[in-house]
Amino acid sequence: MKNRIVIATRGSQLALWQANHVADRLRTAHPGLTTELMVIKTKGDKILDVPLAKVGGKGLFVKEIEEALVDGRADLAVHSMKDVPAEQPEGLVLGVVPEREELSDALLTRGETSLAALAPGSRLGTSSLRRKSQLLMRRRDLSIVDLRGNLDTRVGKLLRGDFAAIVVAGAGLNRLGLSAPARIPLTPPDFLPAAGQGALGIEYRANDADTAAKVAFLDHPDTRDAVAAERGFLVGLDGGCQVPISAWAVITGDTVTLTGMVSDVAGDRVVRETATGPRTEARAIGLALAETILAKGGKAILDELYAENP
Repeated sequence: MKNRIVIATRGSQLALWQANHVADRLRTAHPGLTTELMVIKTKGDKILDVPLAKVGGKGLFVKEIEEALVDGRADLAVHSMKDVPAEQPEGLVLGVVPEREELSDALLTRGETSLAALAPGSRLGTSSLRRKSQLLMRRRDLSIVDLRGNLDTRVGKLLRGDFAAIVVAGAGLNRLGLSAPARIPLTPPDFLPAAGQGALGIEYRANDADTAAKVAFLDHPDTRDAVAAERGFLVGLDGGCQVPISAWAVITGDTVTLTGMVSDVAGDRVVRETATGPRTEARAIGLALAETILAKGGKAILDELYAENP
Protein backbone atom coordinates (compact mmCIF):
# COMPACT_ATOMS: atom_id res chain seq x y z
CA MET A 1 0.00 0.00 0.00
CA LYS A 2 1.47 3.34 -1.04
CA ASN A 3 1.73 6.08 1.60
CA ARG A 4 2.20 8.96 -0.86
CA ILE A 5 -0.18 10.22 -3.55
CA VAL A 6 0.84 12.64 -6.30
CA ILE A 7 -2.10 14.70 -7.57
CA ALA A 8 -1.85 16.33 -11.01
CA THR A 9 -3.68 19.63 -11.38
CA ARG A 10 -3.82 22.85 -13.35
CA GLY A 11 -2.30 25.88 -11.66
CA SER A 12 -5.28 28.22 -11.43
CA GLN A 13 -6.57 29.22 -8.00
CA LEU A 14 -9.73 27.21 -8.61
CA ALA A 15 -7.89 24.08 -9.78
CA LEU A 16 -5.54 24.29 -6.81
CA TRP A 17 -8.47 24.70 -4.42
CA GLN A 18 -10.10 21.60 -5.90
CA ALA A 19 -6.90 19.52 -5.74
CA ASN A 20 -6.17 20.64 -2.17
CA HIS A 21 -9.75 19.85 -1.16
CA VAL A 22 -9.35 16.27 -2.38
CA ALA A 23 -5.89 16.02 -0.82
CA ASP A 24 -7.24 17.18 2.57
CA ARG A 25 -10.04 14.62 2.49
CA LEU A 26 -7.63 11.84 1.54
CA ARG A 27 -5.26 12.64 4.41
CA THR A 28 -8.17 12.78 6.85
CA ALA A 29 -9.51 9.42 5.69
CA HIS A 30 -6.07 7.76 5.58
CA PRO A 31 -3.88 8.85 8.52
CA GLY A 32 -0.22 8.71 7.60
CA LEU A 33 -0.85 9.33 3.92
CA THR A 34 1.12 12.21 2.38
CA THR A 35 0.01 14.11 -0.71
CA GLU A 36 1.89 16.20 -3.25
CA LEU A 37 0.49 18.47 -5.96
CA MET A 38 2.02 18.38 -9.43
CA VAL A 39 1.04 21.61 -11.22
CA ILE A 40 0.80 21.22 -15.00
CA LYS A 41 0.14 23.91 -17.59
CA THR A 42 -2.31 22.71 -20.23
CA LYS A 43 -2.85 23.95 -23.77
CA GLY A 44 -5.96 25.80 -22.64
CA ASP A 45 -3.93 27.61 -19.98
CA LYS A 46 -1.25 28.69 -22.43
CA ILE A 47 -3.49 30.11 -25.18
CA LEU A 48 -5.41 32.98 -23.62
CA ASP A 49 -5.66 35.43 -26.52
CA VAL A 50 -7.93 33.22 -28.68
CA PRO A 51 -11.57 32.25 -28.00
CA LEU A 52 -11.92 28.63 -26.89
CA ALA A 53 -14.06 27.86 -29.92
CA LYS A 54 -11.19 28.92 -32.18
CA VAL A 55 -8.45 26.99 -30.37
CA GLY A 56 -9.95 23.69 -31.53
CA GLY A 57 -9.65 20.16 -30.27
CA LYS A 58 -10.95 18.44 -27.16
CA GLY A 59 -9.22 18.07 -23.85
CA LEU A 60 -7.76 21.59 -23.87
CA PHE A 61 -7.54 21.56 -20.07
CA VAL A 62 -6.77 17.89 -19.41
CA LYS A 63 -4.53 16.36 -22.09
CA GLU A 64 -1.18 17.18 -20.50
CA ILE A 65 -2.49 16.15 -17.09
CA GLU A 66 -3.62 12.78 -18.43
CA GLU A 67 -0.18 12.27 -19.95
CA ALA A 68 1.30 12.59 -16.45
CA LEU A 69 -1.04 9.83 -15.27
CA VAL A 70 -0.25 7.54 -18.19
CA ASP A 71 3.53 7.83 -17.77
CA GLY A 72 3.36 7.39 -13.99
CA ARG A 73 4.50 10.84 -12.86
CA ALA A 74 1.18 11.33 -11.05
CA ASP A 75 -1.22 8.94 -9.31
CA LEU A 76 -4.46 10.80 -9.78
CA ALA A 77 -5.89 13.98 -11.27
CA VAL A 78 -8.68 16.25 -10.10
CA HIS A 79 -10.67 17.78 -12.97
CA SER A 80 -13.65 20.05 -13.39
CA MET A 81 -15.98 17.60 -15.12
CA LYS A 82 -17.19 20.15 -17.66
CA ASP A 83 -13.60 20.31 -19.01
CA VAL A 84 -13.18 16.54 -19.42
CA PRO A 85 -13.75 15.08 -22.92
CA ALA A 86 -16.37 12.35 -23.16
CA GLU A 87 -13.82 9.74 -24.24
CA GLN A 88 -10.76 8.94 -22.13
CA PRO A 89 -7.29 7.72 -23.06
CA GLU A 90 -6.77 3.97 -22.89
CA GLY A 91 -5.64 2.83 -19.47
CA LEU A 92 -7.26 5.68 -17.51
CA VAL A 93 -10.55 5.68 -15.63
CA LEU A 94 -12.67 8.55 -14.32
CA GLY A 95 -13.46 6.42 -11.32
CA VAL A 96 -14.83 8.85 -8.73
CA VAL A 97 -17.29 11.74 -8.97
CA PRO A 98 -17.66 13.58 -5.62
CA GLU A 99 -20.83 15.35 -4.56
CA ARG A 100 -21.71 18.20 -6.89
CA GLU A 101 -21.43 21.86 -5.96
CA GLU A 102 -23.85 24.45 -7.38
CA LEU A 103 -24.44 23.53 -11.05
CA SER A 104 -25.86 26.79 -12.34
CA ASP A 105 -24.23 29.84 -13.88
CA ALA A 106 -24.15 33.22 -12.19
CA LEU A 107 -24.50 36.70 -13.66
CA LEU A 108 -22.19 39.11 -11.85
CA THR A 109 -22.76 42.84 -12.16
CA ARG A 110 -21.56 46.04 -10.54
CA GLY A 111 -25.01 46.67 -9.09
CA GLU A 112 -27.79 45.71 -11.51
CA THR A 113 -30.01 43.05 -9.95
CA SER A 114 -31.16 41.22 -13.07
CA LEU A 115 -30.23 40.51 -16.67
CA ALA A 116 -33.15 42.71 -17.74
CA ALA A 117 -31.76 45.64 -15.73
CA LEU A 118 -28.56 45.90 -17.78
CA ALA A 119 -28.54 48.95 -20.03
CA PRO A 120 -28.96 48.36 -23.79
CA GLY A 121 -25.63 47.62 -25.42
CA SER A 122 -23.97 46.72 -22.12
CA ARG A 123 -20.62 44.96 -22.45
CA LEU A 124 -20.96 41.44 -21.03
CA GLY A 125 -18.04 39.03 -20.79
CA THR A 126 -18.10 35.25 -21.14
CA SER A 127 -15.78 32.59 -22.56
CA SER A 128 -18.61 30.17 -23.32
CA LEU A 129 -20.61 29.89 -26.55
CA ARG A 130 -23.30 28.05 -24.57
CA ARG A 131 -23.70 31.03 -22.28
CA LYS A 132 -23.53 33.51 -25.15
CA SER A 133 -26.30 31.72 -27.02
CA GLN A 134 -28.63 31.63 -24.02
CA LEU A 135 -27.93 35.25 -23.17
CA LEU A 136 -28.74 36.36 -26.71
CA MET A 137 -32.00 34.44 -26.56
CA ARG A 138 -32.99 36.87 -23.80
CA ARG A 139 -31.09 40.09 -24.63
CA ARG A 140 -30.09 40.50 -28.27
CA ASP A 141 -29.04 44.07 -27.63
CA LEU A 142 -26.12 43.15 -25.36
CA SER A 143 -22.51 43.40 -26.55
CA ILE A 144 -21.14 39.99 -25.61
CA VAL A 145 -17.33 39.94 -25.58
CA ASP A 146 -15.03 36.94 -25.22
CA LEU A 147 -13.52 36.78 -21.74
CA ARG A 148 -10.74 34.27 -21.02
CA GLY A 149 -8.52 33.74 -17.99
CA ASN A 150 -8.74 32.26 -14.53
CA LEU A 151 -11.92 32.89 -12.56
CA ASP A 152 -10.33 35.40 -10.20
CA THR A 153 -8.94 37.29 -13.21
CA ARG A 154 -12.36 37.45 -14.85
CA VAL A 155 -14.04 38.72 -11.67
CA GLY A 156 -11.26 41.29 -11.30
CA LYS A 157 -11.93 42.65 -14.79
CA LEU A 158 -15.59 43.14 -13.87
CA LEU A 159 -14.74 44.92 -10.63
CA ARG A 160 -12.33 47.35 -12.30
CA GLY A 161 -14.94 48.33 -14.88
CA ASP A 162 -13.89 46.47 -18.03
CA PHE A 163 -17.37 44.91 -18.24
CA ALA A 164 -20.86 45.82 -17.11
CA ALA A 165 -21.44 42.15 -16.28
CA ILE A 166 -19.90 38.70 -16.67
CA VAL A 167 -21.29 35.16 -16.53
CA VAL A 168 -19.32 32.46 -14.72
CA ALA A 169 -19.98 29.15 -12.97
CA GLY A 170 -21.50 29.49 -9.54
CA ALA A 171 -19.49 26.54 -8.20
CA GLY A 172 -16.18 28.30 -8.78
CA LEU A 173 -17.39 31.43 -7.01
CA ASN A 174 -18.44 29.35 -4.02
CA ARG A 175 -15.20 27.40 -3.86
CA LEU A 176 -12.98 30.49 -4.02
CA GLY A 177 -15.24 32.76 -2.00
CA LEU A 178 -15.37 35.33 -4.81
CA SER A 179 -18.13 37.91 -5.08
CA ALA A 180 -19.31 41.04 -6.85
CA PRO A 181 -21.71 43.85 -5.91
CA ALA A 182 -24.56 41.77 -7.35
CA ARG A 183 -24.84 38.04 -8.11
CA ILE A 184 -27.88 36.79 -10.01
CA PRO A 185 -28.29 33.00 -10.38
CA LEU A 186 -29.03 31.77 -13.92
CA THR A 187 -30.71 28.50 -13.04
CA PRO A 188 -32.31 25.60 -14.91
CA PRO A 189 -34.77 24.92 -16.35
CA ASP A 190 -34.62 28.49 -17.72
CA PHE A 191 -30.83 28.71 -18.19
CA LEU A 192 -29.15 25.36 -18.77
CA PRO A 193 -25.62 24.46 -17.59
CA ALA A 194 -22.82 22.62 -19.35
CA ALA A 195 -22.62 18.85 -19.01
CA GLY A 196 -20.92 18.07 -15.71
CA GLN A 197 -20.89 21.67 -14.50
CA GLY A 198 -20.26 22.00 -10.76
CA ALA A 199 -18.93 18.44 -10.46
CA LEU A 200 -15.38 17.20 -10.00
CA GLY A 201 -13.92 14.06 -11.53
CA ILE A 202 -11.07 12.04 -10.07
CA GLU A 203 -9.08 10.18 -12.70
CA TYR A 204 -6.40 7.53 -12.24
CA ARG A 205 -4.83 4.54 -13.98
CA ALA A 206 -7.22 1.64 -14.46
CA ASN A 207 -4.67 -0.84 -13.11
CA ASP A 208 -3.91 1.17 -9.95
CA ALA A 209 -6.08 -0.71 -7.44
CA ASP A 210 -4.44 0.96 -4.45
CA THR A 211 -5.28 4.50 -5.55
CA ALA A 212 -8.79 3.38 -6.56
CA ALA A 213 -9.37 1.99 -3.08
CA LYS A 214 -8.10 5.16 -1.38
CA VAL A 215 -10.41 7.54 -3.29
CA ALA A 216 -13.52 5.34 -3.48
CA PHE A 217 -15.12 6.93 -0.39
CA LEU A 218 -15.36 10.26 -2.23
CA ASP A 219 -17.80 8.95 -4.84
CA HIS A 220 -21.37 10.33 -4.70
CA PRO A 221 -23.85 8.05 -6.52
CA ASP A 222 -26.49 10.72 -7.30
CA THR A 223 -23.87 13.04 -8.79
CA ARG A 224 -22.20 10.18 -10.66
CA ASP A 225 -25.47 9.10 -12.33
CA ALA A 226 -26.57 12.65 -13.17
CA VAL A 227 -23.20 13.42 -14.74
CA ALA A 228 -23.25 10.07 -16.59
CA ALA A 229 -26.51 11.09 -18.27
CA GLU A 230 -25.17 14.54 -19.18
CA ARG A 231 -21.91 13.16 -20.54
CA GLY A 232 -23.79 10.48 -22.48
CA PHE A 233 -25.65 13.29 -24.19
CA LEU A 234 -22.33 14.99 -24.97
CA VAL A 235 -20.91 11.75 -26.40
CA GLY A 236 -23.95 11.28 -28.62
CA LEU A 237 -23.46 14.75 -30.07
CA ASP A 238 -19.66 14.41 -30.36
CA GLY A 239 -19.64 17.72 -28.54
CA GLY A 240 -16.82 20.02 -27.49
CA CYS A 241 -16.28 23.62 -26.47
CA GLN A 242 -16.74 24.84 -30.06
CA VAL A 243 -20.53 24.53 -29.89
CA PRO A 244 -23.38 25.62 -27.59
CA ILE A 245 -24.47 22.36 -25.92
CA SER A 246 -26.32 22.26 -22.59
CA ALA A 247 -27.29 19.31 -20.40
CA TRP A 248 -29.07 19.12 -17.04
CA ALA A 249 -29.89 15.88 -15.25
CA VAL A 250 -31.92 15.46 -12.06
CA ILE A 251 -31.98 12.27 -9.98
CA THR A 252 -35.25 11.48 -8.20
CA GLY A 253 -35.21 8.13 -6.44
CA ASP A 254 -34.47 5.50 -9.09
CA THR A 255 -35.19 7.87 -11.98
CA VAL A 256 -33.08 10.31 -13.99
CA THR A 257 -34.63 13.19 -15.93
CA LEU A 258 -32.34 14.74 -18.52
CA THR A 259 -32.88 17.96 -20.46
CA GLY A 260 -30.57 18.60 -23.38
CA MET A 261 -30.24 21.51 -25.77
CA VAL A 262 -28.33 22.45 -28.90
CA SER A 263 -28.46 25.96 -30.34
CA ASP A 264 -26.62 28.20 -32.73
CA VAL A 265 -24.40 30.91 -31.25
CA ALA A 266 -26.88 33.69 -32.01
CA GLY A 267 -29.65 31.88 -30.14
CA ASP A 268 -31.87 31.91 -33.23
CA ARG A 269 -32.24 28.15 -33.65
CA VAL A 270 -32.78 26.00 -30.59
CA VAL A 271 -33.50 22.29 -30.24
CA ARG A 272 -34.40 21.27 -26.70
CA GLU A 273 -35.83 17.99 -25.45
CA THR A 274 -36.26 16.06 -22.18
CA ALA A 275 -36.03 12.33 -21.49
CA THR A 276 -36.72 10.25 -18.38
CA GLY A 277 -35.73 6.72 -17.43
CA PRO A 278 -34.08 4.49 -14.84
CA ARG A 279 -30.88 5.89 -13.40
CA THR A 280 -29.16 2.56 -14.00
CA GLU A 281 -29.34 3.48 -17.70
CA ALA A 282 -28.23 7.10 -17.28
CA ARG A 283 -25.57 7.10 -19.98
CA ALA A 284 -27.83 5.30 -22.45
CA ILE A 285 -30.58 7.85 -21.81
CA GLY A 286 -28.12 10.63 -22.63
CA LEU A 287 -27.08 8.88 -25.85
CA ALA A 288 -30.70 8.38 -26.88
CA LEU A 289 -31.61 11.99 -26.16
CA ALA A 290 -28.71 13.10 -28.35
CA GLU A 291 -30.14 11.05 -31.22
CA THR A 292 -33.51 12.74 -30.73
CA ILE A 293 -31.93 16.20 -30.71
CA LEU A 294 -29.90 15.44 -33.84
CA ALA A 295 -32.96 14.18 -35.71
CA LYS A 296 -35.02 17.25 -34.79
CA GLY A 297 -32.57 19.77 -36.26
CA GLY A 298 -29.56 19.56 -33.98
CA LYS A 299 -27.41 17.89 -36.60
CA ALA A 300 -27.86 20.74 -39.07
CA ILE A 301 -26.90 23.28 -36.40
CA LEU A 302 -23.83 21.32 -35.29
CA ASP A 303 -22.67 20.65 -38.85
CA GLU A 304 -22.71 24.38 -39.58
CA LEU A 305 -20.89 25.26 -36.38
CA TYR A 306 -18.18 22.65 -36.90
CA ALA A 307 -17.74 23.85 -40.48
CA GLU A 308 -17.09 27.35 -39.15
CA ASN A 309 -14.66 26.04 -36.50
CA PRO A 310 -13.16 22.84 -37.95
